[in-house]
Order: sequence, then C-alpha cells, then structure tokens
Amino acid sequence: MPNKNVSVEAVLLEGYKIEVKSRQHVSIVDQPPAGGGGDAGPTPLEYLFVSLAGCVATIGQIIAKQQQLPLRGISVKIDGDLDTDVLMGKRSDVRAGFEGIRVKVAIDGDMTQQEKEQFVHDIDARCPISDNILNQTPIKFDVE
Repeated sequence: MPNKNVSVEAVLLEGYKIEVKSRQHVSIVDQPPAGGGGDAGPTPLEYLFVSLAGCVATIGQIIAKQQQLPLRGISVKIDGDLDTDVLMGKRSDVRAGFEGIRVKVAIDGDMTQQEKEQFVHDIDARCPISDNILNQTPIKFDVE
C-alpha cells in the first residue's frame, strides 16, 4: 500500500499575512480588511473550500479517465456557515468549525442524472479532503 507524505510550511509575515510553501509553490493566506488583514490572499476557511473543490474536480477527472466517462467538465461551488464568536474567543459552547458544508457539483457530460449522482458519490468516496473533513483525523501538535 503506497503512502504519500504531504507537507507545507507556513510563516507569519506581518499582521495576518502568512506565507505558505508547498513544494516549489508559494501561497498567501490573509484576512480581509474588515478582519484586520490586507486581503493579500484567501482566508484559511476559504482555503479549506479551495482544497475540497480542487479535490472534487481532480478526483472527478481521474475517475472519468479511468472509466472512460463522457465528461467535458466539472464545476464546484462550496459554501458553509460557522459561528465566528468561537474563533474570536467569545464563545466555547459550540463547535469552532462549520455547521455544515454544502457542495454543488455541476457535471458537463453525456450522463443521466442518476449516472451523475453516482459519479459524484464515487468522487466523494475517493476524495482525501472530504474524507478528512467527514472523519475524525488525529492532529498532533509539537511545540518547539
């Protein structure tokens, strides 16, 4: 069973601006001006949705190629609601995370509605990001 290690390194630059390096790529995380940031990049919450949307589209493409499905394209729209009082330290009696995540997947391909629904079910079953969101994954913090 092949294992793949995935890693990133992040450094707080100034204010809420964070530089994240993954392989040879650099991403910027920031907050909008209303949150005290400079709006130099998506927020961590938005990156979670970026990651899920990217995984859905990627796994969809992999499945379509493997099964030779008549797929022309996939578009993904994701949204969710959370209580920001928790992340601001004003509440601790509810979850810090999203109450729920809504994923709308539009499939451009010659498939019936039932085939599209099965396709999206197959995508979800193979997507590591949705798996990590849905299932409890242990997180270990090492402090230096």
